[in-house]
Amino acid sequence: MRFKLFLNIDKHPFGNRLPFNYQYELSAVIYKILGNANREFSQWLHDNGFAADKKVFKLFAFSRLQIPDYRIEGNFLEILSDSATWYLSFLPERSTQEFIQGIFNEQQFELGNRQARIRCRVQSIELMPSPAFSEPMSFRTLSPMCLTLKRENGTDEYVAPTHPMARELIMQNLLDKYKAFTGNDFPDKNVAFDFKVDGKPRSSLITIKADTPQESKIRAFGCNFQLAAPAELLKIAYEGGIGGKNSLGFGMIEEKKNEKIILKIKEI
Repeated sequence: MRFKLFLNIDKHPFGNRLPFNYQYELSAVIYKILGNANREFSQWLHDNGFAADKKVFKLFAFSRLQIPDYRIEGNFLEILSDSATWYLSFLPERSTQEFIQGIFNEQQFELGNRQARIRCRVQSIELMPSPAFSEPMSFRTLSPMCLTLKRENGTDEYVAPTHPMARELIMQNLLDKYKAFTGNDFPDKNVAFDFKVDGKPRSSLITIKADTPQESKIRAFGCNFQLAAPAELLKIAYEGGIGGKNSLGFGMIEEKKNEKIILKIKEI
């Protein structure tokens, strides 16, 4: 279930600058708003999520702010427009239209850090219609895609969506999310699946929890791509995000309409 939030940007309290790295702060905004409305639900979502084979998924995703007019000043965005839009998507059925619209509408929140922050108010929120999930489909990222391989020492290696292992990583991630959401393995053991990037991915190095002892950096990629998969997995990618770390602001996608599809579906 996907929502489009229309934000008013109040520049009077703090100004109009925003740091590039604000995904973590947006994630915190979501948890705070959920917590104010339903603390038990927010705490459960934060602490547990949905689990499958010791992997835990939050099963929601969100975009970067869609700002009509801005300019870049060093490591900051100077926001020139007075409004922005923001997309939120929740896979769990418990997050109904009435629940999300009721708790987010007219909410006010601050975003940024000590050096640069803005104040936003949710003017309105609308439910977005879902696309017709058919195979294959063409998508683009609304927040960069994060794919990881485990090194021998247990640390993460961030890889591009053009990496030879990208298709397998994306497929397994969607199968794991399906199991976490439904409680069952995907019924087709030979699931038909394929993935192909259109053009060159755009690399971003995102700082999480900047200027704290827990600071970390995540390499992620914006791209256009084609995805061939059963409708159930396409829906999970669209509603819950593609790749990893979706609840931190990675992997939200939208359909690219009227794109020529050249991908041929494959069975594993």
